[in-house]
Amino acid sequence: MRFHTRKWVKPEDLNANGTLFGGKVLAWIDEEAALYSIIQLENKRVVTKYMSEINFMSTALKGDIVEIGIDVVKFGKTSLTLNCEVRNKMTRETIVTVDNIIMVNLGADGNPKPHGKTKIEFVKDRLSAAES
Repeated sequence: MRFHTRKWVKPEDLNANGTLFGGKVLAWIDEEAALYSIIQLENKRVVTKYMSEINFMSTALKGDIVEIGIDVVKFGKTSLTLNCEVRNKMTRETIVTVDNIIMVNLGADGNPKPHGKTKIEFVKDRLSAAES
């Protein structure tokens, strides 16, 4: 699992119990999955189709730093399936996991469009290939 993004838990991220609000962390996950998919599929028209069971395992408090990790489960014809873990950066304790997040690649018409990708690509490799 590659952890790409860190978030600092601020007062506006807390629920009535003084812990990280579940809806806030789900928004962070959705945004991270979208950004990851946009970069992988090289298309800014990507949408969330599905999120599987969401497993809240622990919480975070004001001032904690959490990190969001994304891994590719599989490449479909028009989709990308990811899994995600959010953990406390300092303690490494898992806060939440989502086993399957399906992101769909769209064409200009708003309909699913084949992306032609079959494996993870890194931007540095794309730059090297473009220079060749």
